[in-house]
Formats: sequence, structure tokens, C-alpha cells
Amino acid sequence: MATKKNNNQFLDLIQAQRSKKKKQKFKGSLLDYLDLVKKDPDITQLSHKRLYRAILDHGMQTMPESDGRKNKIFDGDNIKVYDYFQSEFFGHERVIAKIMRFLKSAANRGEESRQVLLLMGPVGAGKSALTEHIKSSIEQLTYYHLEGDPQRGEPLQLIPRGLRPDFEEMLGVKIQGDISPIARHHLIEELDGKYEDYQVVESTFSQRGRRGVASVPPMDANSQDVGVLIGSEDISKLDKYSEDDPRVLSLTGAFNIGNRGIVELVEVFKNEIEFLHTIITATQEKRVPCPGKHDMLHFDGVILAHCNEAEWNKFQSEHTNEAILDRVVKINVPYVLELDQEIKIYEKILGRSDFDAHIAPHTLRVASMFSVMSRLKSSQKCDLLTKMKIYNGDDVIEKGRVKKVDIRDLREEAPNEGMNGISTRFIMKAIDNALSDAEKNIITPVSIINSLQKQVKEQLIDEDFKETCLGLIQQVVREEYLKILETEIAKAFITAYEEQAQSLFDAYLDNAEAYTTRQKLKDRITKQEMEPDENFMKSIEEQIGITGSSRDGFRSDVTAYMFARMRRKDTVDYTSYEPLKEAIESYLISSVKDMARIVTKSKTRDDEQQKKYSDMVQVMIDEYGYNADSAEEILTYASNNLWRDS
Repeated sequence: MATKKNNNQFLDLIQAQRSKKKKQKFKGSLLDYLDLVKKDPDITQLSHKRLYRAILDHGMQTMPESDGRKNKIFDGDNIKVYDYFQSEFFGHERVIAKIMRFLKSAANRGEESRQVLLLMGPVGAGKSALTEHIKSSIEQLTYYHLEGDPQRGEPLQLIPRGLRPDFEEMLGVKIQGDISPIARHHLIEELDGKYEDYQVVESTFSQRGRRGVASVPPMDANSQDVGVLIGSEDISKLDKYSEDDPRVLSLTGAFNIGNRGIVELVEVFKNEIEFLHTIITATQEKRVPCPGKHDMLHFDGVILAHCNEAEWNKFQSEHTNEAILDRVVKINVPYVLELDQEIKIYEKILGRSDFDAHIAPHTLRVASMFSVMSRLKSSQKCDLLTKMKIYNGDDVIEKGRVKKVDIRDLREEAPNEGMNGISTRFIMKAIDNALSDAEKNIITPVSIINSLQKQVKEQLIDEDFKETCLGLIQQVVREEYLKILETEIAKAFITAYEEQAQSLFDAYLDNAEAYTTRQKLKDRITKQEMEPDENFMKSIEEQIGITGSSRDGFRSDVTAYMFARMRRKDTVDYTSYEPLKEAIESYLISSVKDMARIVTKSKTRDDEQQKKYSDMVQVMIDEYGYNADSAEEILTYASNNLWRDS
């Protein structure tokens, strides 16, 4: 019975798909098509407008004020977020905004409609992925064209130029271009010039079906053939038809296939300059050469190109290339420099793989820390770790205060930042290797650090960059992870962590308020008046380097901040003021005397300590996302690398 039920479900799916394919598509004369245009002039829209609307139709919003990135990362700018890119691309909001600005201008027939959109950036930055995603936006969209025309030209091009003003007024459209030689031959020889009888059909854009979407890979100088772009003459037909007969044409080039849609030029500047001359007329004149002795062909299409920085710089340095460069709008596609967004990239890629291994907490963060910092330029204002945190919108606490480094100053200091460094592909190889080598079907920050070191030693060629990367992994990433690990283990160890933290916060705030206002402190239980406990306050403050004269300022800042929150009726707890939160957490961690003995496996762990250890492991599993094996590995690593002097 189950098999029969399944078979019926399969059949339903098949028949639904078949029914969908059988849906009646439009087919009629030019006159029938004119009726459609009269009702909906937008069906005649040009390629740039069609592409722009296809993306925009998925939705667009301005980044809300509630999004912390708006102020911390984008300096309060009104960043537009396009739904079509949301789930696929992370940390590229400015790049996508520039692409959409180009398309909007081109859609309104601005100068950009006569330009090539060039995405330039390092390997693995997302140029190809962006291009593929843009091309996919028009896949399965319908458009109307002349039946049997290899260029799938706009049917309105049949209308003689002398009549076009009248038709434009009646229809509310602009008619551009002329029909192809093959369509003209059909019109004259088979329809006796009666263009109103020419058949118009409806099709969908499809890269696989070679309808309106074309891609041109780079070719070496020996194999370059302009026919890849503009088609060719079918030599086998030359014995049957004359050289100037359109029936000898084979219009299968990229600009023929991509007419009305998109032409992608992959790694465009790897081609010889002569190969690229077609771009000049395709952009400015909206025409491309026709093979043989035939007139130029009308071309309406979005030209998308991409290349790396070295190719661009080489091409740009040749003054003979000025004509093409003048027809290019270049948009830089750098590596992602936001840590949290970089993590999302790896999560997305791994989510689409067949790996089912357990990925321990912080694993992807550790990998992302390395990749992001490898892309950053050194600064006079802060170290790379601090810079990474600022670029991520994190508050950096230094001696009890938020470190004041303006993100704008850092960016102005390094305007081309993100154009060099470790690629996403490099990191994914390291992650894949760690997953493949995993014995217990788990990967942890420890295994990723080891995999990254191995990958750097084996794959990087530049010795200086190799040493820089190894230094980042061993001295910065590893040490930062150890800090994260120590805090996490301590939090897991302290079962009543929040309660203890809140108690310390309340006590510190009472003492700091009394100290600042020069009043006596009243005990919350006994109501007895006493002097503020200087030793207690110092024990908290010294955790974040507050000493000497700076103590008075810190206590005043804390008190003023908390009173301001209370006046606004905001929640006041130990997490309200980041410097004090850090100090309290550090105090709790340092006060755990026997944590090292409990974490470290030894013969001296008694029953009570074993229970505490088991409870801590359970917290790591239930609350932090470890499993039993990854928690065991991490705690072993901690015992070998932390509290050695305990």
C-alpha cells in the first residue's frame, strides 16, 4: 500500500510539472502583439530595465535604525537592502548598492545603458557568484520576439521608421533598432513585406536553453575567434547560397544569443584587445558586427564582465585601451571585512554540502578571524585584532573604557582594503580537510587551527605572506580563542553565574554611588551605615586595568550612566555597562580557584569535583551547543593550554 501511495505522489508531481509546461504561450501576428503592448507597454522594456525590475520585484528595504550595523558599520547611511541578494550574499551591501545604482540609471536610459558593468576583485571574493545570481534573476521571465529569428528581436522593430512616431504615440513606447538580416529575408521573401502578418511568439529567458543569456569564457590568443561573439557563416551553405544571402548566417555568437538579455564576459581582460573591439559598438551604438558582408546587427543587452585586479591594472596601463576603458563602469568587489558576515558565508556553504559532522562552537569564528585579519591593512591607530572588532561593530574595551577609534578614519587610512588576503575558497579547503580528517565526525576550533596552519604551509607561495599568516594563526587567533575558551569554561563552571554577577553588580553600584556622592553606604539587609568598601571596588576595577587616579572617573561614569538608564526606565543589570560587565566577569573567573583541577583530568579529582566537571560539561552541551566529544576535546585542549601555573 505504501509503495502505491508513493507512486501516486510521484505521478502527481510529474503531471503537475507537465501541465505547467503545456500552459499556452502566446503566438500571434504583429497585430495581435500590438494589442498586448497597448494593454501593457512594459512588455517591450529594454534589457537594463527588465533586469533592474526583476531584482527589485523581490523586494527592497532601507536598513532600519534598529539594525546595529547601520550606525556602527555604515555610519548612519541609508543602506538599501535588496531581498534578492539577502540569503546569498553577506557583507556586500555597498557593492550590491552600486550594482543597483548602475542598473537603475541604465534602466532610465542614462549613460550607464551604454556602459559595461565590470566587477573587479581578488579571487574568491564573489564576483562570479554575483554575476551568476544576477543572470539567474531573469531566468524563466517571459518576453516576446519574432518567430524563427536567431536574435529573438523585438517585434516592434518590424514597423518602418516612417511610421514609428505614430505607433510610439499610440502605444506609449519607444521603438529602437532594426530586425536581423534573417528576419528581413523571411519578411520580404515569404511574407511579401506584410510585416503585420509576421508571427510573434513568447519565450522564457534561459542560459541552458541559450535564450537571452550568454557567457563568454576567456580564450588564449591562438584560439580566439570573434565568431564566439558575433556568430559566423555556415560554410556548408555557401555552395547553395551566395555570400551575401542571409541564409548562410549562423548567428550563434554570445551577442546574438544574449540579445534582449545578458552577456557575461568571464575574466574579460585575459582576451586580446582585438577580441574586445565588439564591446565598443555594442555599448555606444547598440550594434554588433554581422559575419560576412551583412549590415551591423542591433543589440540590446546588459554586458556584465569581471576580472581580477592584476588583469585590470595591466589593461588600464595600456593607453591604446582607452576606447574600451571609457565604456566601463568598474565596481570593486573586495573580500568581506565583517567577521559576523564572513561566518555567515561559511555557514551557507556548509549548509549546502553533504557533510553532517558536528561543528563545535567558535569553529567558524576562528577560521573567519584568520581570513578577515589577513585582509586588513596595518594601522597606526590600533592593532589588527582591534581593527577587526571595530569593523565588526564590536565595542573594544581598554582600561575600562570603550576604545575611541573612528571606523571612518580606519577606512580612509586604507581605501583599497579587502583587495588582498586569504580567500573564502582557501578557508573552505581548510574546513573541508578538517572535516575529512575528523575521526569522531566533529570539528572544533582546535582542528581548524591545525588545518589552517597546514594549509598555509602547503599552499601559500609568497614566503613573507606565509610568515605573516602563520603569525596571525599562532599569536593572534590562537590567543584570542584561548581567551574566549577560558571565559566560556568559567561561565559553564559557575552554575549560578548570573545570580553571582548581579550580586556583585549591585554591591559595586551601591559602593560607587556612595563614594561618588560622598555619602555613607547603607547595608541592604541590616540598614547599618558604613563607609564605601574601597578594597572591594578595587578588586573589581583592577580586572580591567583601572588603577590610581582613573578610579574616580570610572566610578563617576558608571554611576552617571546607570542613573541615566533608570531615568529612561531602561533595564539596569550587570550587562548594562560593558566595561563593568567585563570587570565582573573577569573577577568571577579569577575567583574560581579549583577550576583548573576540575577541568584537568587527574587522579586527584574527587567525587565532588567529578560531579562539578560533569555538570559543567552538561551546561556546555545544553546551553553552548557542544556535544560530548567536542566538549571533551575542548576541555583537554584547555587543560593543556590554560592555568598552567594553577
